[in-house]
Amino acid sequence: MFEATLKNRISAHFAPVTITFPIPEDQYEQVILALKKSQIGDARVQDCLVDDVCAPNCPALTRLTGTMANVDELDWLAREMESFDRYEMLRFNAAAERFNLHCVDELIDLTACFNEITLITDFTDLEKTGKRHYLTVHGGCDSEELKKLDGAETARRLITYQHGRVTQYGVVYDNGVKLERVYDRKHFPPGWRAENCVMELKLAVRGERDAKKCEWVQLPVSQIKMERAILRARIPPCGEMQMLVTDSRFPNEVACALDFEQESLFELNRLCQTCAYFLDADFEKLGAVCQMAKPTCAANIRQLAENLDQFDFAPDVHSPEELGKYMIQRSGHYEYDESLEDFYNYGDYGVSRMLQEDGVFVDRGYVSYHGTLTLDELMRDAPAESRQQEQDMQMGGMM
Repeated sequence: MFEATLKNRISAHFAPVTITFPIPEDQYEQVILALKKSQIGDARVQDCLVDDVCAPNCPALTRLTGTMANVDELDWLAREMESFDRYEMLRFNAAAERFNLHCVDELIDLTACFNEITLITDFTDLEKTGKRHYLTVHGGCDSEELKKLDGAETARRLITYQHGRVTQYGVVYDNGVKLERVYDRKHFPPGWRAENCVMELKLAVRGERDAKKCEWVQLPVSQIKMERAILRARIPPCGEMQMLVTDSRFPNEVACALDFEQESLFELNRLCQTCAYFLDADFEKLGAVCQMAKPTCAANIRQLAENLDQFDFAPDVHSPEELGKYMIQRSGHYEYDESLEDFYNYGDYGVSRMLQEDGVFVDRGYVSYHGTLTLDELMRDAPAESRQQEQDMQMGGMM
């Protein structure tokens, strides 16, 4: 996306650090350690001098040269911009020039509103320009309404009655947009979503009611990123934190089993790491297994998720007859012959199957367990060890 060279503003004795943004997950810790050697890279302050920026696809980022930034701010901005299409990238660059922005926190604010401006790059196709402007101002419309719209006339009214600002990217019409502060320079606003995100949380000191003082976190996350998020949320070592779920891929059965007043962030992260690449069918199966096993915490659920292959799940099956039909026709365990349909006794086979295994009907269907341990033994973990690891994470090694 872009490359930036960061250095210590106070002392020239420390080597500059050149970083490619967004920072790959498997390189993030090494980047932070490299910055630490130059005595920069704090999670809470802008202590990095941007010495140089190479951004061929986004020239606006070169405006950061000579300014102070936080490495996580630059990473957040890069991840947000990864999703921009060509026109969005042009609009972002044009808006940065129009509003004369130079700092990374201002560019983060800009990500919240740049799509509300109109940028004209070609005055030869007024029909297309007018329709694009109409969609921008109205936030979209149905296809029939757009088809009836006189795009050329809409464009002419825009050009005639609004004051446009000429930039190197085209003419900008800001449509009355005002740049507002969405980033308080401490806590990142919600934005880009990681591909393997399972759960989004807001972290804060227990009792904090100001939403602006919450830190937005996506799980799973590396330990060092979690530590830095806790620092930004101003949660003291061994201090009590509150967690608010803003989005989750987990089914309701998992959510109901979690008590976020008591739950461990460390265990939640471990659970999300286990489920990071689950398909929708896996989450549905996990929901059914949870209703069967009745876990009481994230550690229990993680053990179930790690051993999901020890369970069989028949979705939308709620009677012995439906179970028999599912096993014979859809499970893949048998070669179903449609010509023998009249000879299959699905009900009897379903009952026989249930008697042979540890299975129950739940809201999502039929689920059975084939492991050698009891379910209580399977879900058992070392909570004291997990709690100690979480306390160690909060008390030491933070950057």
